[in-house]
Amino acid sequence: MKSPLLSLPGAVPAEGRDEGVAAHYGDLFREQRALADGTGLVDLSHRGVVTVTGSDRLAWLHLLITQHVSELAPGEATEALILTSHGHIEHALYLVDDGETVWMHVEPGTQGDLIAYLDSMKFFYRVEVADRTEDFAVVHLPAGSIAEVPEGVTVREAPHGRDLFLPRADLETYAAENGPVAGILAYEALRVEAHRPRLGFETDHRTIPHELGWIGTAVHLQKGCYRGQETVARVQNLGKPPRRLVFLHLDGSDVILPGHGTPVRLAADGAEGRQLGFITTSARHHELGPIALALVKRNVAVDAELLAGDTAAAQETVVEP
Repeated sequence: MKSPLLSLPGAVPAEGRDEGVAAHYGDLFREQRALADGTGLVDLSHRGVVTVTGSDRLAWLHLLITQHVSELAPGEATEALILTSHGHIEHALYLVDDGETVWMHVEPGTQGDLIAYLDSMKFFYRVEVADRTEDFAVVHLPAGSIAEVPEGVTVREAPHGRDLFLPRADLETYAAENGPVAGILAYEALRVEAHRPRLGFETDHRTIPHELGWIGTAVHLQKGCYRGQETVARVQNLGKPPRRLVFLHLDGSDVILPGHGTPVRLAADGAEGRQLGFITTSARHHELGPIALALVKRNVAVDAELLAGDTAAAQETVVEP
C-alpha cells in the first residue's frame, strides 16, 4: 500500500520489500540522529496488520507459535515465529494483546499467507483471524519519545520503541503533529546497529532461529509442542547451528554498499576465495559509518578479517560459534 506520507517534501520512495513508504526525506543522517535522540516517527504503514479475536485466541496461538503467549498480559509486547515442520523460519510476528484482541504486524505482503495458515489451524477453537492492513497503519515511535498516543490506539512497546496500530485515515494528521518523519533507511540503520534480525533479510529458506539469536526473544524453550519444535530442541540440546549472524564494520572508502546476498569471504583468500556467507542487510550509520549484518558459516573464526564482495569488513560476534 502506498503511504500518503510519500507526498511530504523531500520524500524519496523506498524500493524492494519496503516499497510503499519513503526511503528518506532528504537527509538520512539527520533522520537517524532524530530517532536515536527519541524524536520523530517512522512510517511503517506498508507492513501487514493481522488481528486475532475470540476467547481462545491466546491458548490457540500458544499452540502454533514459538513464543509462550497463553498467559500474555494485556499490553505486554512480544515477538514470535512460525516455523516449518523442519524448523525453518516462515513468519515473524510482532504481537500485543489489548485484553480483547491480539494485534500483530508482519512483513509487507506476508499477511495473506499467514492468515491462510492460521485459518487452516482453527479447528474447533473460538477464534477469528482478520487482515486489518487496509484499516490500520503501523507507526514507530523511537525509544524515549514523548509523543502522545491517541486514545483507543493499541500500542506495542518494545525496548527500541513503540509501535502504534493507528487508524490509517489518521496517519497524515498524526505525522504532522508528531514529526519529523524519518524514512525506512534510518530505521534500518538503527536496526542493524542493534543486531535485530528481519524476516526476508537475515533469513532464507533454510534459516533456523538459533542462527540469528532469536532464541529467547522470539523462541521460548520451555513451552509445549509447536511445529518445528523438534529441530529447535535438537539444536539447542545436542548441537550448534550451521551458520551464525555477525555484525560487520565495512571499509568506508567504498561509495557503494554491498547489497543483500553479496558473498562474504576470508580477506586472506581474496575476492576469488571460497564463499563463507552473505550480506543480509547493509546500511550507512550516522556514527559508525558503513555497517552490515551477515550470515556466515559457524566455523569462521570470530577474529577473521572478511571481504564483503570487494569491501573489507571487520566482524563483531552476534551469535556465538
